Amino acid sequence: MAQVNPAAARGRNVVVVGTQWGDEGKGKVVDWLTDHAQGVVRFQGGHNAGHTLVIKGIKTALQLIPSGIMRDGVACYIGNGVVVDPAHLLSEIERLEKAGLEVRSRLFISESCPLILPFHVEVDRAREALRERSGSGKIGTTGKGIGPAYEDKVARRALRVQDLKHPQRFEKKLRELLALHNEALVGHLKGQPLEFQPIFDQAMALAEVLKPMMADVGYRVHAANAAGANILFEGAQGTLLDIDHGTYPYVTSSNCVAGNAAAGAGVGPDQLHYILGITKAYTTRVGSGPFPTELPIDEEGTVGHHLSSVGQERGTVTGRARRCGWLDAAALKRSVIINGISGLCITKLDVLDGLKEIKVCTGYELHGQRVDILPLDADDIADCVPIYDTFPGWSESTFGVTVWEKLPANARAYLERVQALIGAPIDMVSTGPDREHTIVLRHPYQR
Repeated sequence: MAQVNPAAARGRNVVVVGTQWGDEGKGKVVDWLTDHAQGVVRFQGGHNAGHTLVIKGIKTALQLIPSGIMRDGVACYIGNGVVVDPAHLLSEIERLEKAGLEVRSRLFISESCPLILPFHVEVDRAREALRERSGSGKIGTTGKGIGPAYEDKVARRALRVQDLKHPQRFEKKLRELLALHNEALVGHLKGQPLEFQPIFDQAMALAEVLKPMMADVGYRVHAANAAGANILFEGAQGTLLDIDHGTYPYVTSSNCVAGNAAAGAGVGPDQLHYILGITKAYTTRVGSGPFPTELPIDEEGTVGHHLSSVGQERGTVTGRARRCGWLDAAALKRSVIINGISGLCITKLDVLDGLKEIKVCTGYELHGQRVDILPLDADDIADCVPIYDTFPGWSESTFGVTVWEKLPANARAYLERVQALIGAPIDMVSTGPDREHTIVLRHPYQR
């Protein structure tokens, strides 16, 4: 009997993840790759993430809706691993519709997504305020309720998207959950309680809008892929903010690594065919936490100021100035291992144009010993003294270059050294914010 190979008819799937502390330029790369995909899935995080796309010179910021929404005919899925603020989701939908995009017929929201509700936001902000007052140090959350919503999920008490379809069930669960969070707000956090009725009424109004978009996302993605569709799994934040593998506790509240694309979307790990890691040509971080290669950014004429100003380093969601520093290859090595990176895309190479010399951290001195990979303990990371390799810079512009051979020789040498240090190939280079500003050495969707 002839053997049947069901994989032969399937589409090819690519996972895009950040390999640093987020803000690596994933949105532009995802948008570029959707030329070859018929579906894009968000699998973790919430509207604390932000992707800025530049298409024909026009900027569009997305926070919750997958970047594929910018391409006509591409299906967009919000997987069960995402926490959803329904009010924010609707406002984002309406903003995109005003820009002329068709959204509702192409957006599918997993019924299993936990909901972010107003009391999650209040608890999140009150906790950060308490940390600041007590001197224990802010974690640096966006204050959007992400962490408290994930806590409810893990505690098995979360209200989920599917609960919006059942008003009586929603009401009962909401009363119980609100009572619990009000107790924390009034007691430990010294805040004000929230009222039940406004939250319930708003949720029921939003439910009517969201019901047509609710779906069994895992099965839909499976069926589309089995029919030959290429799927793109879009991560938010970055590996070093992962709840398990990042610089804990200065991390986000979900797993940002590639392996979570399966759990957070409802597909098998055998469907993750290629893992693309997005890496800036330098390093940035928003919020608190250790950052071994950090440079001061306030003084004009310094490298840190150059990276911050030329790179326009401000958070998409918060507007906060990003901390900036040299590329950390020892941290990237950790990310490559955790994610099983197939290939890297280096972004913002053009920001390094004009620097006389460029440094790459190859390891650290920690308590008198040489360490070649980012430690697991945040306190140890804070004590790390970076060890650098130094390279000559280049004066030529790399902006908009689309052919590897047309990059300056020193730029190519820099990238080749980075590739050797981290143990993963550089398959793409982004030389500007627009779709066309891309060098492709190996295409993620080529089998």
